[in-house]
Amino acid sequence: MIAAAFAYGAVGIILRTLGSIFAELGPSPRRYVEQFEPKQGLRTFSGFKHRFNDGRDLCALLWAIRLMLEQSASIEAFFLRGLEGEAEDVTGALNSYSAAVLKQDYCPVFGTKEIPPNSYFPFLFPAPASGSACKRLCMFLRWVVRPADNIDLGLWPGISASKLIIPVDTHIQRISGYLGFTRRKSADWRMAREITVALRQFDPADPVKYDFSLAHLGISEGCNGADASICLSCPIVGICQQTGH
Repeated sequence: MIAAAFAYGAVGIILRTLGSIFAELGPSPRRYVEQFEPKQGLRTFSGFKHRFNDGRDLCALLWAIRLMLEQSASIEAFFLRGLEGEAEDVTGALNSYSAAVLKQDYCPVFGTKEIPPNSYFPFLFPAPASGSACKRLCMFLRWVVRPADNIDLGLWPGISASKLIIPVDTHIQRISGYLGFTRRKSADWRMAREITVALRQFDPADPVKYDFSLAHLGISEGCNGADASICLSCPIVGICQQTGH
C-alpha cells in the first residue's frame, strides 16, 4: 500500500523514496505501523519529500494504516466494508474506502481533526466519484487481488479479480486508443472502466491481467498505431485485427 501510494513521478525518484521509507520501517512494516506514534514519526520523517508530499503526509498515511488495522484487523477487511457483493466492479468500494480513510481523526498528525487544506495527503486517496482514474489504487488492488503469478501477489481472496479496473497511465491510454478499447481522450475513471469492459471480452474473470503487457508495449514506444511493419511483429496484432485497427 505504501509503495503504491508514492508510485508517481520518475521511476528513479520513486525507488529512492520507497528505499528511504522502508529502511526506516525495517523488516516488518506491519509491526512498525502497529506501533507507530505520529509525534515521533513527525520527527523521524521531518526531512521526507516526494514531489509535493511531505513528512506530514507520510505520517498521516502510516497513521491511517494503523487505524485501519485497529478497526478491521487488516487493510483488506477495512476495504471490504465498502464492497457490495453484486457490484459490477470496485467503483463503489473505492469511493467508500477513500472517503472512510479521509474521515479518520488525523489530529495526532496535523494538530486538528480536519486535514489542512495545504496538505497533499488526500492526493494519496483519490476516488472515482471525483472523476480520477485512481491509477495507484487500482494498481495496488491488482497487486493484492490477482492470483500470484510472479508479478501480482494474490493476497486478498475476498475480492474477485473480475471486479478490478485497469490502472490507466499514459501508456495504457495510448495503446488502448490504438486498439479501439476506448474513444475517450481524458485518462479518467470513465476511460478506465471503458478499457476494462473491452478487456472483459477476452477474459471476463480476469480482465486486468492484460495490464502488464499493454503497459510495457507502450513503454517500448515501438507502437504508433500506424506502422505496418511494427504491427506485423506485435504480440497482440490479433487483437488489432479483431478491432479493425
